[in-house]
Amino acid sequence: MEKLWAGKFHGQLDQAADDFNAAIRIDSRLVAEDIQGSLAHGAMLAAKGIISEADGKAIAKGLQEIAQDLESGALSIDYACEDIHTFIEGELTRRIGEAGKRLHTARSRNDQVALDLRLNLRKECGALKKAVEDLITVLCNKAETYADTIMPGYTHMQRAQPITFGQHLMAYGMMFLRDRERIGQCAARMNVSPLGCCALAGTTYDTDRYMTAELLGMEGICMNSLDGVSDRDFCLELAADLSILMMHLSRLSEEIILWCSWEFGFVRLSDAYSTGSSIMPQKKNPDIAELIRGKTARVYGDLMGLLTLLKGLPLAYNKDLQEDKETIFDAVDTAKACLSLMAPMVDTMEARPENMRRAAAAGFINATDCADYLTAKGIPFRSAYKVTGDLVAKCMETGKTLESLSLAEYQEASPLFQADIYDAISLEACVERRKSQGGTAPEQVRKQIQWARETLKND
Repeated sequence: MEKLWAGKFHGQLDQAADDFNAAIRIDSRLVAEDIQGSLAHGAMLAAKGIISEADGKAIAKGLQEIAQDLESGALSIDYACEDIHTFIEGELTRRIGEAGKRLHTARSRNDQVALDLRLNLRKECGALKKAVEDLITVLCNKAETYADTIMPGYTHMQRAQPITFGQHLMAYGMMFLRDRERIGQCAARMNVSPLGCCALAGTTYDTDRYMTAELLGMEGICMNSLDGVSDRDFCLELAADLSILMMHLSRLSEEIILWCSWEFGFVRLSDAYSTGSSIMPQKKNPDIAELIRGKTARVYGDLMGLLTLLKGLPLAYNKDLQEDKETIFDAVDTAKACLSLMAPMVDTMEARPENMRRAAAAGFINATDCADYLTAKGIPFRSAYKVTGDLVAKCMETGKTLESLSLAEYQEASPLFQADIYDAISLEACVERRKSQGGTAPEQVRKQIQWARETLKND
């Protein structure tokens, strides 16, 4: 097919250079958006009298038929074309003749591809947001099931205080709610139209850019034509948002990997999301969680690639920007794939409450509550902290726990200890008393779940 820019050129582009220059194997993903944008542009041209009404109708009919034929399989993309824009325009002209050549009036491939990419990523943001919502729903349901299940909470990977498994899961629910919000905000910011910016300087035709923006469901137009064709902030922002999302998925994956190890034994993964060893029959490997953790690096790389691509580009359009699509598409596809597996993996994950409680009982994680008991009796917290620390040291020397110390041993440390110390340091009491907003008490966990569900429902 003849190049769109063939007018000045009489020699043939070197075949290797032509292949290197071609973008169609990547930007063919934008075929639906290219047709969508072209329909809006053709309608505007006809409405403004820039092309005839008859040509406008022929263009619309031809584009709709191309879309239908591509969907049905009656038409296949010609990968010998330079890009998807060339393919669509060439196919349209082949079908409707001269009218097809008028579609590109008051438009450049620079504003065309910028529009296509915005439309595509706007759609992908919707899919990503839905996938995040599905994961949040799974986390809420799982947290509700285990709102009363006691486990050790950790700081520095050391057992710290007793918490509930439900609260731990809802901590990730809150992270993913922020991810959902960021993706929604990113979609809103990208939803402005560059169409009509043309190559870089606008056009001499009396176009109506607001009309095409409205037809495309966009909230406004890019107000500077140089910026409109060269801006890829929306790609960077989405890649950054997806990097944060992947970081959250990776953290959850890391915990799942730890939890299903023999050393922890807090959860069992479904066989559907585990693999075995080729030589060790006892192994059940959390490969899916490990891959999600590993693919996080890939999305980080996509973000850094985009940042590096854009950092030295002068205004306005440069061919370097052809590299933006493969990178952002990879970030989107990777995040969607990871979300689609994380949700069912968590949904089918089986907790082992007996192991969680056993670990919680063995780590002196009720020591803070022991100190709080003395503080309530009037001792300054720092003094109570010292007394409790001495008791923990004694327990470690004698192989005891705080629960198994005798009352006489407690009163030797401080006469303020009474028989009710055992109620104060029971793991159930330690959890139940933490009723501050956002705390680990089961009633607070259920409030967190309710708030998350209402947030999903109301937005």
